[in-house]
Amino acid sequence: MARVSDGERDGPRHGQAAHRATPSTTRSLLLVLPYVVMAIVALADWLIVPDIGLLPLLALGPAFASVACDLRRTGMVGIVAVALCLPLSTQGPSGQYRLHVALTAIAGVTLASLVASAARTRHERRLADVRSVAEAAQRVLLRPVPRRAGPGLGVAVSYTSAVAEARIGGDLYEVVTHPRGVRVIVGDVQGKGLEAVETAAIVLGAFREAAYDELDLLGVVTRLENALSRRLTGEQFVTAVLAEVRDEDEIAIVNCGHPAPLIIRSDGGAEFAEPPEETPPLGLAWLKPEEPTVLVERFAEGDQILLYTDGIVEARDHGGAFYPLTDRVHLLTGPDPQTSLDTLRADLLKHVGRPLSDDAAMLLLRRSPAPLHPDP
Repeated sequence: MARVSDGERDGPRHGQAAHRATPSTTRSLLLVLPYVVMAIVALADWLIVPDIGLLPLLALGPAFASVACDLRRTGMVGIVAVALCLPLSTQGPSGQYRLHVALTAIAGVTLASLVASAARTRHERRLADVRSVAEAAQRVLLRPVPRRAGPGLGVAVSYTSAVAEARIGGDLYEVVTHPRGVRVIVGDVQGKGLEAVETAAIVLGAFREAAYDELDLLGVVTRLENALSRRLTGEQFVTAVLAEVRDEDEIAIVNCGHPAPLIIRSDGGAEFAEPPEETPPLGLAWLKPEEPTVLVERFAEGDQILLYTDGIVEARDHGGAFYPLTDRVHLLTGPDPQTSLDTLRADLLKHVGRPLSDDAAMLLLRRSPAPLHPDP
């Protein structure tokens, strides 16, 4: 173990909604921009010598409109450009010539803009549909977990999905209450997309059954290995941490190639629950036939344990610095575990300053002397 210095339910928290949608102010500016550009061109043509020939620049209006406007609005901008062109072309000795050149430019650019706007709109609708299906699949896969599991054990979860088109991550978590205590898993499937989601579903399905049936964590790990051996091929794998909270102020941990959980003591100290021996990820048990090592740690009143995926510790800011998780443990000292975890997630996103490059899941367990949310 490495020492470092100082029934409600809740579903996964998605922290990238603000990054997924275009900010309303930016979109409003894009909608107004075509008219602003055309007004500037018309004013310049009116004030400057007409023979300079600025009227074809009115075609910038429909060109800019195709970036953010729908088909109807793009066509309307093209009509406005023509309407501005007609009176302005009467100025100067070469009015007819200027009119023909400007109308040709506006008509050509408007036609191209209509095609581009239609293609962009179709793509946005298709992408929205795919994202909707992907998010629905993720919600079905990551079921809501109890806000408390047994007397005095608070539970909080956070899932922050990366923004990458319709990519679905393979991060997973689950909490199962059984007669001998509470068992949890946090894992990360190698790869992305539907194949990773399918593998995550296999792991979670096997865990939900084995966590309730098996007498110890090693039995749960064996069941997961057996389930994956029928599915995975080659060098595919799943990193995972399994933990069992026991009544006697202990927590048992089996780490299968995953980032070590962080235990936060009631006095504010923090320590990583590092396994004494390395254990291969799930699906790669053939690399080390011996049984995994079970690490047993003290887990008394006021203690917390944070299980997370590598999207947390590998998150970088603009300067390339990793997220300093151990320096942020004070953010988890609030009275409510979920609020504390949400604060940590917000700090993570602030550190990165942009959408995460990888999905990030966190699960926080807090040992408390009494239920944190008593039933009414």
